[in-house]
Amino acid sequence: MFKPFLKIRDKKGVALISTYMIMAVLLAFSGLIFDISNWQNKTTNTFKRQLQATDIAEAGLDRALVWLRAQAIPPTGNSTNPWGGAQNLGNPPIGSYSVTITDLGSPGGAPNVKRYRINSTSTVGGITQTLTNYLQTDNYARYIWFTDREQFGGTNVWFWDQDHLNGPAHSNGHFNIKGNPVFDGEVRSVDNYIRYYNNGNNINSSNLSNPPFDVPVFGGTVTLGSDSTNMPTQALNLRSASTSGGLRLSGNSTVVLNSNGTMNVTNAAKGWNNHNTALPANGALFVSSGTLTISGTLNGRLTAGASRDIIIPNNILYASDPRVNPASTDTLGLISEEDIMISSGAPSNLEIDASIMALNTSFMMENWWVGPAKGTLTVFGGIIQDERGPVGTFSGSTKMSGYSKNYNYDARLLNTPPPFVPTTGDYITLEWEN
Repeated sequence: MFKPFLKIRDKKGVALISTYMIMAVLLAFSGLIFDISNWQNKTTNTFKRQLQATDIAEAGLDRALVWLRAQAIPPTGNSTNPWGGAQNLGNPPIGSYSVTITDLGSPGGAPNVKRYRINSTSTVGGITQTLTNYLQTDNYARYIWFTDREQFGGTNVWFWDQDHLNGPAHSNGHFNIKGNPVFDGEVRSVDNYIRYYNNGNNINSSNLSNPPFDVPVFGGTVTLGSDSTNMPTQALNLRSASTSGGLRLSGNSTVVLNSNGTMNVTNAAKGWNNHNTALPANGALFVSSGTLTISGTLNGRLTAGASRDIIIPNNILYASDPRVNPASTDTLGLISEEDIMISSGAPSNLEIDASIMALNTSFMMENWWVGPAKGTLTVFGGIIQDERGPVGTFSGSTKMSGYSKNYNYDARLLNTPPPFVPTTGDYITLEWEN
């Protein structure tokens, strides 16, 4: 008689145990959910602090660059903390950063180029982040093409179908384009448009990505409305260096470079007539109160300048061609405080291996408008000039006089420019790491 009652009580006990077990599982699960939620919150907060730490470290790098730009001359010496200690960011402070700037010296024998390492270490809520920026003073030799304006005597000078530039190009004005020249490197223009010859339209910021007509081939980035960079009017560093470890000449001078590392110099003031001498010890040669005529094959590092024109009557080559031998250190800078002129009697196909800089006013060909047409002008290095000078003329798609252009970038000039080439007053980033 009591067995059914016992069975009912047993069932209630089983149900109670099952309820307890379910509640225990639910409590455990809710605890797990809480732990996961708490872990997620901690992870989110940690990630947020890591992002803040990175942002604050970047702010330290940016402020250090502003500090460098504000110095009258690039600083030298051991590591420097510009502000004497950690700097708080935010009010109330979100975190802090500490910056050190280390002078790494001058690369590749270029005494006017300085290289630095900036370390910026930030701290946010116990999390630290260190970012490093390697940079150096910017120099004009790093450009394959640089002009203050793309005009000659107020008249537009044009790139056209047979022109090819494969390095960074900058104009403080705008570029003038006819047909389809090729630009393989970065192109920057201070003006916000590129003048296009064929149909009178311009390429500007609004139609650059989808122009309404055929455009030249741009293999790199194109930046319109970029910052202006002002050219110097004198080669002050080169002038000074030529009187201290270099060679200073007065009056019209002729230099023929020799592949054995010497040069033959003709200069009336010194009584030299094809006088053989070594390259200047510090790589600085300057002609005051006269023109410099230069050609030949360079074995070594040299920057040759003149207070007046520089004349190029024949090829200027490197004894060890860097395009064949990447270890070559042969490097030439040509700096005229007036014009750099290719002689009208120069060969039909002419090569100039150098960073060419005409401060006032242009790199051009003598009698550039006179036919018949020549062959190709090859420049391995770069051309920097105040006004863009012509090296030939065309009519339609026909070359009428002068040279077609084949300008090739010497990438070595970014890190190891010729001695005493002017710097721009700014800095460029070589490498960034964290």
